[in-house]
Amino acid sequence: MSKIEPLVIIGSGPSGYTAAVYAARAQLSPILLEGSVTAGGALMNTTEVENFPGFKDGIMGPVLMEEMRAQAERFGTRFITDDAVKVDLTGEIKTIEDGSGNKYQAKAVILATGSGYKKIGLAKEETLSGRGVSYCATCDGFFFKEQAIAVVGGGDSAVEEATFLTRFASKVYLIHRRDELRASRIMQKRAQDDPKIEFVWNTEVIDILGEDKVTGVTLKDTKTGETKNLSLTGIFVAIGHIPRSELLIGQIDLDDAGYVLAKPGSTKTNIEGVFACGDLVDHVYRQAITAAGTGCQAALDAERFLASQGIFSA
Repeated sequence: MSKIEPLVIIGSGPSGYTAAVYAARAQLSPILLEGSVTAGGALMNTTEVENFPGFKDGIMGPVLMEEMRAQAERFGTRFITDDAVKVDLTGEIKTIEDGSGNKYQAKAVILATGSGYKKIGLAKEETLSGRGVSYCATCDGFFFKEQAIAVVGGGDSAVEEATFLTRFASKVYLIHRRDELRASRIMQKRAQDDPKIEFVWNTEVIDILGEDKVTGVTLKDTKTGETKNLSLTGIFVAIGHIPRSELLIGQIDLDDAGYVLAKPGSTKTNIEGVFACGDLVDHVYRQAITAAGTGCQAALDAERFLASQGIFSA
């Protein structure tokens, strides 16, 4: 068992790395478990990021994460490139175990494990991610100017993404496996009134076409079983998100969808000394900049908590 650390951060991405920058600058010498495969979070699978402040010409998602990581490291963050596989957060001293069996004890913990996009589950969905397959319209819509694209889903997120994408695309197919949307009436009306949006009802995507980039999709009628190909250059999957909160069940208060419930106006959870930030708590905005902002808040909350415990630095 290691010594008792002031602070351990679980998770990386914009929220985890920003929390580490602030905590490290406060001389807390935090340990950050950044993940074995998922280090850097969702932006590691994003191409050019044009809406993160400070980069007028845009920046590649992986490069942005590398820069954030290096900044945190510069101030003394200690990185563990492994996953947290077990946590006990209930006592005064928190215990975290990684995938290699190493255990870490800390007075405070910041949870920044994020959320993942629900995927269709098709073979080429992974290989063509960033090459026509996207999960974020505000991140990637700009790259599909005057192109025919599709959005898969039927909820508010799917309709909102389809409507947003009409700013760029020449045609947006909204593909839904049922004959009516789950989205709110006002959002449905907005989409129905948009001449660029075409609804494809009772249909599911069963294959993504293309080798180096998306060239189309194969569709299946859910009622007749009939299949057909549809030519397009992009497919945006908007069938929901899954918060990465499975380790927290039974310890941290979660909402019905699995997102961590933070106390209003703070990043504090129901357990003293445990804070949460980023997409793990946010199912509304889900942007890199908002995740970074809550990462800052979590570090400041943790620093104040540790100061109240008489701990000011490592």
